[in-house]
Amino acid sequence: MNNIKILLAEDDSNLGTLLRNYLIAKNYETTLYVNGSLALEGFSKTSFGLCILDIMMPEMDGLALAKEIRLTSPEMPIIFLTAKNQKEDIIEGFKSGADDYITKPFSMEELLYRIEAILRRTTNSSSNKKEETYTIGNYTFDSLKQILTYNDQPINLTTKESGLLELLCRYGNEILERNFALKTIWVDDNYFNARSMDVYITRLRKYLKKDPSVKILNVHGRGYKLIS
Repeated sequence: MNNIKILLAEDDSNLGTLLRNYLIAKNYETTLYVNGSLALEGFSKTSFGLCILDIMMPEMDGLALAKEIRLTSPEMPIIFLTAKNQKEDIIEGFKSGADDYITKPFSMEELLYRIEAILRRTTNSSSNKKEETYTIGNYTFDSLKQILTYNDQPINLTTKESGLLELLCRYGNEILERNFALKTIWVDDNYFNARSMDVYITRLRKYLKKDPSVKILNVHGRGYKLIS
């Protein structure tokens, strides 16, 4: 059984009930609210571990609700559900505090995967303080100075190279989800940014190739894993 309680705010009663029943069947205790005001009231009375918010809701929309939630629980994981798919809406969603963003229609399995990915990330980040210097095989990586060092030979990294390498280091031998990396560093996980990230992964592999024990592996359909 999961110990995570999920707040689900969805004004479409059919979809909301379907989602709630599915999540309950997956052992997530889930409470459904049909508008933003009721969801905010419920949030203030119950301890939740994750929120799933529809953006377009009566009385209080998901963006406003997320901002209210962030005032008292800045670390609360939030997933937005919406029919919108414009870049401006996605960026506004992340500004309002989203950890992830899923557009309708979507599969139940995709939603479950995103929930599990976010919970893994938040669990890791709460249990491990962010480091400044990492050891990667025979390399040393200073994330603040953005310098990767091998045998006293420094390599100055760009901001995106450093940010991507730091994410890989923070997840160690675990999978760094591709979409999470894109949204963390590039904000938007569109096709062009995805291709850009592939280029940066290739660069990092080139920098790290002097130590054969260090590898950045592709995990098909998921993301990357740093092995050292």
